[in-house]
Amino acid sequence: MTDMKKNSDNVKEIFDALKSVYSTDYIALDFNTPMEILVATILSAQATDAGVNKVTPALFARCPEPKDYAAIDIKELEQMIYSTGFYHNKAKNIQGAARVITERYGNIVPSTMDELLTLPGVARKTANIVLHHAFGINVGIAVDTHVKRIAQLLGLTKSDNPVIIERDLMAKIPESDWGITNTLLVQHGRQVCIANRPKCSECVIKDYCPSKRS
Repeated sequence: MTDMKKNSDNVKEIFDALKSVYSTDYIALDFNTPMEILVATILSAQATDAGVNKVTPALFARCPEPKDYAAIDIKELEQMIYSTGFYHNKAKNIQGAARVITERYGNIVPSTMDELLTLPGVARKTANIVLHHAFGINVGIAVDTHVKRIAQLLGLTKSDNPVIIERDLMAKIPESDWGITNTLLVQHGRQVCIANRPKCSECVIKDYCPSKRS
């Protein structure tokens, strides 16, 4: 039996173990509205969540609604998010997304995958995070670096492509757990299964991990 097949059969045990030690409501980004989690998630690319949380209070106060992001001077927006890195592209995407939301969706962040994917700078990872945390809707799995790495270590996927990884995981993980997959694996990746220095002796799913270190 291959490791991938073995762990496909053990997914329930893996997730039960993760749920026993981690919160299923966890998210490191601070937000109160769908637009805030959308913006924070865009800003989090190649940035730390802590770094994003430092800039968003002033940003959210300056732009409480999508229409405010659409109207703000792009240079002011860039200055406000400068410390998160890649600020030119992020500002362009945030403003572009806000303009689509304002013009096409009546200043209301859409709540479907297809509609969210029409927004500049929004791919499936960001859309899945917004849907789960803002609307309680789970139609997929947000694949970030933690999810990718841990899924590979567990033998749940062999791909490096986020779209294929999401497809592999959705085929193995019950739909009821899709929304919390990212939540659980991010916590596990930050606290125990740390890149290049995993704490395998402390891992609650080590018995299911073909990559564990002795």
